[in-house]
Amino acid sequence: MTMAGGGDLKVLGVWTSPFVIRVRIVLNLKGLAYEYVEEDLGNKSELLLGSNPVHKSVPVLLHGDRPINESQVIIQYIDEVWAGSGPSILPSDAYERAVARFWAAYVDDKVGSAWAGMLFRCKNEEERAAAVARAGEALDTLEGALAECGKGRPFFGGNGIGFVDVVLGGYLGWFAAIDMIIGRKLIDPVRTPLLAAWAERFRAADAAKGVVPDDVDKVLAFLQTLLAIASKK
Repeated sequence: MTMAGGGDLKVLGVWTSPFVIRVRIVLNLKGLAYEYVEEDLGNKSELLLGSNPVHKSVPVLLHGDRPINESQVIIQYIDEVWAGSGPSILPSDAYERAVARFWAAYVDDKVGSAWAGMLFRCKNEEERAAAVARAGEALDTLEGALAECGKGRPFFGGNGIGFVDVVLGGYLGWFAAIDMIIGRKLIDPVRTPLLAAWAERFRAADAAKGVVPDDVDKVLAFLQTLLAIASKK
């Protein structure tokens, strides 16, 4: 991939974070060169704390000395500032852009909350099962959204990866780990065949390779690190 000059771009992140992953994929799609800095959530850097003093979380995009926070905001910033580089992430049509923003918000509201519940908030198997059920319901809805938005094409964004794709695609590495925990696939090829095929295409995209985690054991080991950090708070 030929990388265009990003104008001194740096991403502060954690390699498993769905929110960091989606930002890195968009930078890759745009062909922008950037420096990636892995943060230690147990000992956050002064750069992170100073760049995101409100939430103190990743990702942070540093464009020169200007920080941009919150992954969906970052993605839209990249798409606007580098409109002439690579594909557009959001549609040019105002209505289609509004629809994409709606479904992206739905992903983080429904899928994201269930993801956090399954991994970090459940106190017992009953609570985890409830979170798995919520995720299943959300993915059922997204199966229909993919049919509607994609109109038979490969992605939510049509023929290419778009806003909803990167927002949902950021979770795929964790979904594989959750599959191991619960003993079945969250994105079930029988229950949600369109999403299952979409997930394979998304993982295979050049922009996602090396960014979406594919080592389940490594992800599960890192989960224990995150849980240990959380237990100390």
